[in-house]
Amino acid sequence: MTGAAGGRQVKVPTELAALAAGVSAATIRKWASRGKLTRYGSPGHAEYDLDELRELMAKTAMKQSRGRS
Repeated sequence: MTGAAGGRQVKVPTELAALAAGVSAATIRKWASRGKLTRYGSPGHAEYDLDELRELMAKTAMKQSRGRS
């Protein structure tokens, strides 16, 4: 997957990923542990791809809108 920065993935730390998604940092870590979101980085320094996070949020929003019928 390529990001907006010259064809590279744009990776951000957990707190910024949570802020971008409008969820808690614990939710970001939970999504990663459940395989919904890829965790990059080294032990003690997690990072997440913003494009992948946007795709996950879009899928989540679609599922929620279907459930409100």
